[in-house]
Amino acid sequence: MKVEKIRFIEPGERPYHWTLLNHFVYDRYIRTPSVGLNLLATAVKGEFKDTLMYSEAISKIPWKDVEDADVVFIGIFTFQAKRGYQIARYIKAHTRAVVVMGGLHASMNYQEAVNYCDYVLLGEGEESILELLHGLREGLPLNFPGLAYRKGGKTVVTGKRRPPETIDIIPDRSLVYKYRNRVHYNTIWPQVHASRGCPHHCDYCALVRHFGREVRTRTPENVVEDIRRAIAFFRFGPFPRLLKGVWLTDDNFFADREWALEVLQKIIDSDICWPLTVQARYEVGFDDEMLSLLKRAGFFELALGIEFVDDEDFKLYHKKSRVDEIKAAIKNIQSHGLSVRGLFILGADNHREGIGDKLADFVIENHIQGVLIQSMYFVPGTPVYEQNKGRLLHRDWSKYNGNVVHYPKNISPYKLQQEHIRASKRIYSPGRLLRSLLTDDPLHKMLFFGEMLWHGSICLDLKRELPYLKKRSQAADCQP
Repeated sequence: MKVEKIRFIEPGERPYHWTLLNHFVYDRYIRTPSVGLNLLATAVKGEFKDTLMYSEAISKIPWKDVEDADVVFIGIFTFQAKRGYQIARYIKAHTRAVVVMGGLHASMNYQEAVNYCDYVLLGEGEESILELLHGLREGLPLNFPGLAYRKGGKTVVTGKRRPPETIDIIPDRSLVYKYRNRVHYNTIWPQVHASRGCPHHCDYCALVRHFGREVRTRTPENVVEDIRRAIAFFRFGPFPRLLKGVWLTDDNFFADREWALEVLQKIIDSDICWPLTVQARYEVGFDDEMLSLLKRAGFFELALGIEFVDDEDFKLYHKKSRVDEIKAAIKNIQSHGLSVRGLFILGADNHREGIGDKLADFVIENHIQGVLIQSMYFVPGTPVYEQNKGRLLHRDWSKYNGNVVHYPKNISPYKLQQEHIRASKRIYSPGRLLRSLLTDDPLHKMLFFGEMLWHGSICLDLKRELPYLKKRSQAADCQP
């Protein structure tokens, strides 16, 4: 078949439309485009020149261009799956394009995704995507590992593919339609993903199931060059940015300590002068050498995957953490001049009424600068999903974005959603905003103000779901 025109699509939970809110509220109608899908488009562009990526995070899709494409790739996370399936159905109905789905949700839930497309790419796709395109173009059997499709009424899986060892691809951000037009929005950030994999196996984590437990790293020189290009791309947009910063999105940047030290030293030795932030496990808070290098390299904060504020919670989900150690780590990180952001989960099996206040107290008492709060997140293919799929309220994937979507053991879904709202309001209160405006540096002032608006937007969405959750909670209470 003819394989010349290739299009990549990132669905939006809320498809993009222009609004003043885009300057202040992330994830309402705008978010940073997918780095992973951009990497795949970059890999394909090297051999297929007519390649372009559309992201509903930053623009509307020009359907006339998509409708005469030869192959369309759609990448989805769980919260985007519903919209992704809608797009796939439209393309199948209105074009002759081969439709391929991939991304974390499609890969881990291929039994579902394969019903909406011609093929599903399993796992990481830089290598398999080229094999697929060559096979389609040359009429070869598509029997290489890492593919799922329907044949004769059955789902065929060609086997598990070994993850790529060399991951030194720098994404070509110019392949993303209208991306450069949006870089002045302070709600989207330059992102760089420097390593893949995590040696831990927390029950609720989908990424370790997707990328594996073997940590694979890009060369330090390659990481630094990617950071430099990301800054250049954002620096030379149509309007200047007020908020400068680069986000290293690795799930566990410090898993390979010697590599992380080398990357930080390369950044120090480079001409990079933008603030940086990175995700981490709390244990890095006891590594004074690492913390000193982070500060010298221009990092201003660490986003810690704290998740819970009770030791019993960690034991339930096989996460090796202790609250007293987390507190000590936070204090030591802050002593090095770095702020701490906390990522938290509500809805553990032993959570009860009052968990929202307990979480807010922990954040406030430990001077955590900002937070992301989500109710227990169930991605198909994770142990926590398999263990709890009988307690899910529904499988409307568009609501798997922070809402309560299951029946917790010791609190109703309705009350847990209220606890989430209460925690968010206490953490982002007018009093804490005033304190930030009076005492924080300019960067953290802007961050706190923007996040207060963002959490206000989240709370509005959470409140809209309350009548449904109340009805389901009352129905559960009436059952014998």
